[in-house]
This record gives sequence, C-alpha cells and structure tokens, in this order.
Amino acid sequence: MTSGSDETLHKQGRPWLTLLLGLVLFGVLVGLGTWQMQRLAWKEGLIAAVDARIKEQPRPLAEIEKQFIETGDADYWPVSTSGRFLNDRESHFLATWQGRAGFFVYVPLALPDGRYVLVNRGFVPFDRKDAATRSEGQVEGDQPVAGLARNPLAEKPSSLVPDNDPVKNVFYWKDLRAMAAKADLPADRMVPFFIDAGPAPNPGGLPIGGVTLINFPNNHLQYALTWYGLAAALAAVLCAWFIKRRRTGVR
Repeated sequence: MTSGSDETLHKQGRPWLTLLLGLVLFGVLVGLGTWQMQRLAWKEGLIAAVDARIKEQPRPLAEIEKQFIETGDADYWPVSTSGRFLNDRESHFLATWQGRAGFFVYVPLALPDGRYVLVNRGFVPFDRKDAATRSEGQVEGDQPVAGLARNPLAEKPSSLVPDNDPVKNVFYWKDLRAMAAKADLPADRMVPFFIDAGPAPNPGGLPIGGVTLINFPNNHLQYALTWYGLAAALAAVLCAWFIKRRRTGVR
C-alpha cells in the first residue's frame, strides 16, 4: 500500500518538475537573446566609432602614442610621421590580399628622436618576398608616412594559429616584440603599436599599400532572433502541454 502511494505521488510530481525545467530553459533562452541584443548595441557602437575615427585627419605620431599610453587603444586612428626605412630589416607576415596569397611587409622606420616604429608597407606576392625582386620600392632617405595606427596583440590569437618563425622570417600573427627582435631593434626604443601605411603607391608598385581590412562581423541580431525564437517555440509547447493536461484532468 505504501509503495503504491509513493508511486502515485512520484507520477503526480513529474509534470510540475517538467514545467519547472521548461521555465528555467525558457529563462536561459531569453537571457541569451537579451545578451546578444546587448552585444549588437556594443558592435554597432564600435562600427560607428571606427567609421568616424578613420575619417579624421591624420594626427602626429606623438599624439597617438600619448593616447595609447593613456588608454591602451590607438586602433584605426589616422597618423602621420616621417623617418628612414631600414629596408634590410623587413619582417614578413603571411597574408592574402584581393584573393592573392603572399605577405604583408613590416619595415622598421627610424624616427628623428632615435626610436623606431614598425610600418606595414603593404602586400607583396609570394614570389616577391625577397626584397631584391622589388628594389624600386626600397626607398631611401627621409620618407613621409601616413596611415592607420594598429594596436599590438598581447598573445597569439588562437592555438590554431602556427607559431611565428623568425628564422625563416615568416610571421603568422603580429607579435610586435618578436618582429622588433628579428630586426635587432631595442625593445625600449619601440613605439608600442604598428602603422598600416595608406594607399599611396610605392615606386615600382610594391609593396601595395592601404591593406587595412576594416570588417567587423555583426551577426548578433540573427543570433538574438534565434534565441528568442527558440524561447517562443518552447513557450508554445509548454502552454499546449499544460492546457492539454488541464483538459484531460491530469494534474
């Protein structure tokens, strides 16, 4: 008798447990949708800020560096400076540009104050990696440089990214310190960010400048609608299930 009563109570308790779990899952789905909406607002703000930023007039390197020291951010700010390229100390970053595989060429720029900044002068195809094959672009003397400041990376962005190979002069992620060391430059005399040179053509056509990609994937609305849609579907299922149980007298 006692065993039968326990079984009856167990069966009666299951519907409410199902409903409770369903409500918890509904709350989780709504929460995920709301989080994606918050991410959407953040991403749209970021896109608008960068879009406004790149339209600014170039600012002197010293101003951008001061801002970076204060805020830790110099990304995409137009910057201008001048100096002497150390053409014999290039670093090569594996990249693609307009469907072609090759390298972005990072060249140290010796500044008048005795410091250095690494400049991404642009893209060269695989078969033009050797600077001797594009000697016209190895400009000498004091050169003006205008482009966009780019923040350094603190660490390798993913375990899937290969380790940099300074011996072969092939970099898979933009490690400012490693590039500076490869170029035999003192770390304490480096500007703490990169410059992506603008699209002004180089002699001989290489490197191809203006290679900064400004593309922020923004799928947060799609994700939010997916989570909200799943929440709505779950709510409909729970309501139908609950109404059916009430109509059949099952509690």
